Amino acid sequence: MALSTERKKEIFKKFGKSEADTGNSEGQIALFTTRINELTAHLKVNKKDFSTQTALVNLVGKRRRLLNYLVRKDITRYRKVIAELGIRK
Repeated sequence: MALSTERKKEIFKKFGKSEADTGNSEGQIALFTTRINELTAHLKVNKKDFSTQTALVNLVGKRRRLLNYLVRKDITRYRKVIAELGIRK
């Protein structure tokens, strides 16, 4: 269920400044989006997995807070991330 180290580095390399820059807002949003998509697919099969459902709700909240931060700091970066990840507000 957890993402591999190589997959995380690939995500941070694509959305962050480098693969070692794990604190970048865009990289964290992309990582959360990847994990949200995986958990959503898991919950479609396992409907009664309530601990995963709780984790999914927490991740969506974290991503929402990061997106709100990005809107306040730099709207162009926010629009770029939204377009690349295909998420909507």
